[in-house]
Amino acid sequence: MNKLLLCCDLDRTLLPNGSQEESPQARSLFRAVARHPQLTLAYVSGRDKPLLLEAIRDYDLPPPDYAIGDVGTSIYEIHGDQWHPLRTWEKEIALDWSGNRHDDLVSLFKDIDGLTLQEAEKQSAFKLSYYVPEDTERDELLAEMRACLRQNELRASLIWSIDEARHVGLLDVLPHRATKVHAIRFLMARTGFKEENMIFAGDSGNDLPVLTSGLKAVLVHNARREVQEEAMRSVCKQGFTERLYLAHGDFLGMNGNYAAGVLEGLVHFHPETLHWFKPD
Repeated sequence: MNKLLLCCDLDRTLLPNGSQEESPQARSLFRAVARHPQLTLAYVSGRDKPLLLEAIRDYDLPPPDYAIGDVGTSIYEIHGDQWHPLRTWEKEIALDWSGNRHDDLVSLFKDIDGLTLQEAEKQSAFKLSYYVPEDTERDELLAEMRACLRQNELRASLIWSIDEARHVGLLDVLPHRATKVHAIRFLMARTGFKEENMIFAGDSGNDLPVLTSGLKAVLVHNARREVQEEAMRSVCKQGFTERLYLAHGDFLGMNGNYAAGVLEGLVHFHPETLHWFKPD
């Protein structure tokens, strides 16, 4: 078989840091699959490099070959302990903000109610992140922000998700081409992977651009119901429901949450990979 590119979100996808239970053997099986020479592994996360490294260490995850961080605004090629940022990606996404950076957009949105800047370590040159009350009228807020962007001739993506543990909305403002889906397609082009040999796994609102893009995608069982419903509505409307798999559990006696859902989806799309499952 051809080599596979597996792109995985981290928090509440591979990392069992949600409220649902993790199947005890799931991460051990995931580590075994990640060792297979036919698999190229990429982590795709809102975390920056230090927090990516922290997650890999604290949750005993296999080291990836690539990492897409900061919700798609950074890409790293990894060789052992060396993480090499892809500068060509940074140059490409910078064009969308026409020379503006993080602080310029903070000034642009300063008069919009309900936006609270996230901590400094969660910001970067091309990622502006806010906390928003969970009960915010999302569509109205995003419409107001898009109007500001249009007036200033800036092309940006607004990525909305919910922090379940803290019951707060999360809103990322990124260059238009800096979403997870754009970063994954850039990585695919760089590495030569075709769509039929690539799979993405995610759980939350900021994964929806990938989950509904037409790429092969897995939504783990612990995903919020509204994310499942929105993802299914979108792929049904576009006519490629076969490209999105909703993990439901009962695969190898696991519950479909977190890494168990990732593995369930991998075997759904590529049954031959079941032979890669040799636990630690």
